[in-house]
Amino acid sequence: MARALEAQLTARSAAAAKRGKITAPPPPDVAVEGVEPDAHDVARQIVLRQLTNAPKSRAQLEQALAKRDCDPAVAAAVLDRLEGVGLVDDEAYAGMLVRSQQAGRGLARRALAQTLRQKGVADDVAESVLDEVDPAAEEERARELVEKRLRRLHGLDAVVQQRRLAGMLARKGYPSDVSMRVIRDATAVTPEHQRD
Repeated sequence: MARALEAQLTARSAAAAKRGKITAPPPPDVAVEGVEPDAHDVARQIVLRQLTNAPKSRAQLEQALAKRDCDPAVAAAVLDRLEGVGLVDDEAYAGMLVRSQQAGRGLARRALAQTLRQKGVADDVAESVLDEVDPAAEEERARELVEKRLRRLHGLDAVVQQRRLAGMLARKGYPSDVSMRVIRDATAVTPEHQRD
């Protein structure tokens, strides 16, 4: 398709040149041999393609541009422009990521902070988003996770159940005091561990 369009443009240019008429330059998305594409346009296309797949932090977009050998000054200019129009917004991205990871995977503040760091979100932005996490809601989510997992651990010794539940909550970033309180409460009301 691109070659056919390029051939048409070349043929039109040659015909116009014979007639002495001036033609318009080819559209910017069509590569013409010998003409270098604008670095800003290329960088903008890369960023927009990245953002259509999934939301990304500015650091992730910088990495994508670096992988494509984009000039750092051009990358910064393009990202600044897209940040100015609201397409690149680390605070909104961090808020969306925190909400989805809490709801989907049940992650707590510590694990969420680590995830945000891995995604390249600045510490001050991550801290402001994580300050909105409600500790009571976090503890309630831990209770839900424990109750759900406890059903699968039916028949195991109480110590084994507690150890596995504590490991699960630790991997999800829950503090040990919350984990132990929630686990103790859940195993205390389990019929298999109540004294006769």
